[in-house]
Amino acid sequence: MSKVKVSSFSVSLDGFGAGLNQNITHPLGIRGLDLHQWIFKTKKFHAMTGADGGETGVDNDFFAEGLEGTGAWIMGRNMFGPIRSEWPDNNWKGWWGATPPFHCSVFVLTHYPRKALEMEGGTTFHFVTDGIESALSQARKSAGSKDIKIGGGVSTIRQYLAASLIDEMHLAFCPVILGRGEALFTGIDLCKLGFKITEHRNTSEVTHIRFKR
Repeated sequence: MSKVKVSSFSVSLDGFGAGLNQNITHPLGIRGLDLHQWIFKTKKFHAMTGADGGETGVDNDFFAEGLEGTGAWIMGRNMFGPIRSEWPDNNWKGWWGATPPFHCSVFVLTHYPRKALEMEGGTTFHFVTDGIESALSQARKSAGSKDIKIGGGVSTIRQYLAASLIDEMHLAFCPVILGRGEALFTGIDLCKLGFKITEHRNTSEVTHIRFKR
């Protein structure tokens, strides 16, 4: 049965999923990339970016598993790019180049309409202006029996959590303190939402924790 999941989402020890001041220079906010060093070292990430090498092991297994069985993605506009307000044109096509790593339909939450954007490798970005429930409904139709991944950023995950629409989460807690940024769980009661920890694994890079309802 199709599930709605968050996978391989990195969180600082003080609870931030992104740094402040996201822009074209700092896509994940100031020091946000520090949260993802564990991913950049994996064999799976190297393969995705056309590079040789990379590390195998627990970190690689979690990251690779998080990409398997995915039929559709949902992300916020901030994750898609640094442009705010009206789209000035159709030139911005995401951070990932001509062949994004999703290889399926990606539903981007935005307040401003834009035509669907078909990319190489099977990825099509659809821009959804009528809310998270509409994006999820469209994603379910596109995914069929496969899972739907909520890619981020923090605001998007928080909205789906608050609406009790996420079934599972895999978070990677990094030995990094940001001090300031976008807090993932402020005002969110995971116990009330029915989440329990079902797995935790420590590596030299991060602590992987899996939550299920």
